[in-house]
Amino acid sequence: MLEAERRKCRFLEEWAPPNARVVWGRAEEQPTDWAGTAVAKALAHPPTAAEWCLPLVREGGAVVLWVGPSADVERVAAVAARIAGEVADAPEGFLVLRKVGPTPPGFPRRVGVAKKRPLA
Repeated sequence: MLEAERRKCRFLEEWAPPNARVVWGRAEEQPTDWAGTAVAKALAHPPTAAEWCLPLVREGGAVVLWVGPSADVERVAAVAARIAGEVADAPEGFLVLRKVGPTPPGFPRRVGVAKKRPLA
């Protein structure tokens, strides 16, 4: 579990199951290709959330985004393609992105860039 706020991170450390890893920091500051799965709810607009989460996941892993009915799947697919991901089948209200290759050079971008200048 990745959390940027220390107070929330302490809570997660106390209540997370023993097999969960809690990391304090921002997605852009983490090493790439280390997680099996990334799950995000209310993180950012889906294309930005995809850009933040996909670099964390190793090849063969997945990102699960909890999205609303207005999510633009084509925009998310375009972002995913640039970061070695592809959209997979998912239940309504979710987007699943499969990581099909290693994270390309240049990702993740610097802190704040993905939100200010989205890829799609």
